[in-house]
Amino acid sequence: MTTADIAAEDTETAESATQSIGRQATRGLKWSLAGTLLNKAGSFALGLALARLLAPADFGVFAVAFATMQLVMVINDVGLIAATVQWRGELEEISATATTMAIAFSAVIYLGFWLAAPVIAEVSAVPQATGVIRLLTVVILIDGATAVRSAALMRTFRQDKLIQANLVGMLVNAAVAIALAVSGAGAYAFAGGLVAGTAITGVLVFVWTALPLRIGFDRAIARKLLAFGLPLAASLGVEAILINAAYIIVGHITGATELGYYLLAFNISTWALSILSTAVRYVSVAGFSRLSEVDTETLSAGVQASLPILVTVLVPVAVLMAILANPLIAVLYGVKWSAAAPVLPFLMVLTVVRVLTGFALDILIGSGATKAALRLYLIWATALIPVLLLATDRGGIAGAAIAQAAAAVLVALPTTIIALHRLGVRLRPVLPKLVRPVLGGLLAGVLAWLATHFLGVPLVALLVGGIAGLIAYAVTAVDLSQVRRMLRPASGKEAHAAE
Repeated sequence: MTTADIAAEDTETAESATQSIGRQATRGLKWSLAGTLLNKAGSFALGLALARLLAPADFGVFAVAFATMQLVMVINDVGLIAATVQWRGELEEISATATTMAIAFSAVIYLGFWLAAPVIAEVSAVPQATGVIRLLTVVILIDGATAVRSAALMRTFRQDKLIQANLVGMLVNAAVAIALAVSGAGAYAFAGGLVAGTAITGVLVFVWTALPLRIGFDRAIARKLLAFGLPLAASLGVEAILINAAYIIVGHITGATELGYYLLAFNISTWALSILSTAVRYVSVAGFSRLSEVDTETLSAGVQASLPILVTVLVPVAVLMAILANPLIAVLYGVKWSAAAPVLPFLMVLTVVRVLTGFALDILIGSGATKAALRLYLIWATALIPVLLLATDRGGIAGAAIAQAAAAVLVALPTTIIALHRLGVRLRPVLPKLVRPVLGGLLAGVLAWLATHFLGVPLVALLVGGIAGLIAYAVTAVDLSQVRRMLRPASGKEAHAAE
């Protein structure tokens, strides 16, 4: 066999691996997108129902407890879920050690927050939140107990089981929370519902994973897991600091009212991020991990195939929300919130970069390069904080948003590209595939801008600008053959490939 023959055979093998993993990942992505959308819709509906049953003060008490839980959940498993998904070898090699570590870390963290709950409540000026914090953070223990099982489902592209478990948990959450609210439980309705739903989800994950519960500890495996997981946990912690630092700086410099406008715009800007990044992460870490096991060229091919799809979905959402900021906020929240509108376009730029850096983070995690991920977020934070302080002092909330967008585009994005290049991921072949989404985004933006300037009624401007922009984008940017391939039902063989 000649060298050319060997090279051709290697290329065919890489392409076959990419296609096989791609089919499994696409099936998983369909489930994760559908599940994420249903979960967000269910959470929104539950919030509306509880808003009618509970007092505003109950929401304030729960907000303190929920913020506490969210902060600790970022680092609760010290990266063990991602480490399990990415592990090069058989899952049985690490399941006992990983399970033991996840449970132990969660127990220690829960104990710390149980003891610290009164202090957190006092600092937040909501002393009645102590009991709610202690109840809600039981979720930390459940997360630790189920971490390895959840990772096993993601690792084998059984996102359907994970999503189904989450949806059943959401229904239980709603039933328990509403029942408690009706009975007069106040803020405990939120916490009790969430804990009950999470517990049911955990039980289903245990049953559907069919992975024997083994407790044990191997020092060598533990060192490898921590070498991977700790930098990742630190990266996510720095990202959380990036977000919360902006709140603190803006609030300190501009005051509570301006901070309210900024928070509203920021929350709106993260709608796309919360759906896309959550759904993609269920699949991408496992997919890129399997691709990187083949070779760097195969990993590059996978990134080159998936990145244009992500950009194609992201561009119209970002462009239309930025251009239609005024009518969007006026229709949804009323004209009294109009001061948030000038901030939203810049925060949509930040969202685009956060989705792309989140995607790159999944690639780095799948390849085991968690230290590179930590460097990325440290560089980003180091550049942002001083600029954010200066810009907020000079320009208020608009200055803060511009600083966020500038740091994201000028620092985070180039640093991300460099990190992927060092990993061996080639992005240049992706550029021609981005021409159509960019042109489509420009056309959609122009039509939306015309609607906002020539149609005086906010609802009319929003509907006409949004619909016209989406139609123009679909005609210009979307490859219909690609959409048909994604929507085509998987064959029986493909559907069970990961079982």
